[in-house]
Amino acid sequence: MYSQGTKGLSRIKTRIRELMAWADREICMEPDEFAYRRGWTVAKTGFGARRYRDPRFDQLTIPSRIAEEVS
Repeated sequence: MYSQGTKGLSRIKTRIRELMAWADREICMEPDEFAYRRGWTVAKTGFGARRYRDPRFDQLTIPSRIAEEVS
């Protein structure tokens, strides 16, 4: 009887996780598609939360004139 209770609880937990994953995808589907079409990276940071980043920001450099003025 104990194993049946654990098995049933495990199924419930699995189903809840599946429903949460489905809801998360549904909530963020439109913004994710927008980001992917533009070539941005998407990092899931939590339920219904994402971090969107344009990889072109990594290619930006500080102009040498400004770097010399600061030094």
